[in-house]
Amino acid sequence: MQFFCYHRDRVGSTPLRAEMVEQHWAYMDRFDAAMAARGPTFADDDTLTGSVHVVDLPDPVAARAFAFDEPCYQAGAYRDVMIRRTRWRRLDASGGDGFLVLGFTARPEPYDDLPVPRSDLIGFGPLLSDDGTRLLGAAALVPGPDAAAAWSLLDADPAAGRFAGVEVHRWQPGGRR
Repeated sequence: MQFFCYHRDRVGSTPLRAEMVEQHWAYMDRFDAAMAARGPTFADDDTLTGSVHVVDLPDPVAARAFAFDEPCYQAGAYRDVMIRRTRWRRLDASGGDGFLVLGFTARPEPYDDLPVPRSDLIGFGPLLSDDGTRLLGAAALVPGPDAAAAWSLLDADPAAGRFAGVEVHRWQPGGRR
């Protein structure tokens, strides 16, 4: 099963994250073969705001262990963690820096399929309930420097589209280089 995990930083935790980067990478290296996507998110001033991982794990219990055993989480660097089942589609592994776009439905709805909105994405997947039957939102990694294009990927107008709330975060591929 694939899981989308987004650790959101606590305000002021960037120095702690910087101190722990090797511990974080060493932990994530254990899951490298199971990763479909990973990388940090940033504010406009380059402050770290979070850490994204799309990882294949046996079940929701293993996904929670993955997220909550992470060293920066254990040290208190994160304010919260979002863990959702997904059916991630890795579309362009060569994509560089870009944006993480998250869209959330106004209420859970039955999940059948969620088409990829654009073919040039780095990756895309639904955000699902633990049992995979309810759509809660969607996540996309959008290439390039165009924030407006990233914002427009998922419609934030509940009257016009599926997603009632949209977040956009600067993102870059993570892991050891």
